[in-house]
Amino acid sequence: MTTLRVATRASDLALSQSRLVAQRIERELGVRTELVPLKTTGDRLLDVSLAAFGGKGLFVKEIEEALLSGRADVAVHSAKDLPAAVPAGLALVAFPERVDPRDALVARERGARVDALPRGARVGTGSLRRTAQLRAHRPDLEIVPLRGNVPTRLRKLETEALDAVVLACAGLERLDLAARIDERIAPEILLPAVGQGTLALEARSDDPLARDLAALNHEPTATSVAAERAFLIGLAGDCTVPLAAFAEAADGDGLRLRALLAASDGGRILRHDATAPARDAEALGARAAAVILEDGGKGLLAALRADAER
Repeated sequence: MTTLRVATRASDLALSQSRLVAQRIERELGVRTELVPLKTTGDRLLDVSLAAFGGKGLFVKEIEEALLSGRADVAVHSAKDLPAAVPAGLALVAFPERVDPRDALVARERGARVDALPRGARVGTGSLRRTAQLRAHRPDLEIVPLRGNVPTRLRKLETEALDAVVLACAGLERLDLAARIDERIAPEILLPAVGQGTLALEARSDDPLARDLAALNHEPTATSVAAERAFLIGLAGDCTVPLAAFAEAADGDGLRLRALLAASDGGRILRHDATAPARDAEALGARAAAVILEDGGKGLLAALRADAER
């Protein structure tokens, strides 16, 4: 193989992330790379709810098709964009080291914090997870639906008279916009999305390249994401479900997982917090899903999916 083709979304953030991965591939595997930017269905549907058109998978569908058809050799995803299921013939082969997984408050008035926003403040987000948790924490806020890439969302602070928007710290950092962050929101207020702050490399499972790409894997990150994705899989989560999971190292070789499932209005949130040996990461995530399902999650999921179909 003379050049390794790297499939990616065509947004500024995705291209920036993919260039970083491509540089590592060239340096560590000794092969040339070429980016293959693709505009996904999710990128085109800017004025509608993603939940109505299939959810998170809309950001990866065309990219995975490029891998399966042989038009690309490896894909770089934001791990939080990945749905629960990976298509047959493909595998997630590496997770480079995670950066800040927290959500960021970017305010019109610099220095603002979630708890100090004025009563009735207009806060923009396109995430059901963020919306539910913000409504639970600050039911007085007006949550404004928001779509578009990071620069577009930042511009809407002014064009839509928003007091603040909530974005991922990782995305702002990778676009050299960390200076715009007014608050890195604690997980106790906004528990992050599954895989937030993490990149995921995907390849054809029968391609020898999949083994080579494991050189880019950061084991502690992969372990955390394994627990979080096991929770996602256990709930069969998609874009219609406000759920969150965040795993991090605990004492010794332990792994702590915090997970939740919420009603869309934040009026009900089911939480689970547990620690297990890091080697049992997937079992930890699966157990969290089982506990939440038994604690009322089955009924809550049914209600969420019924609402999404209306």
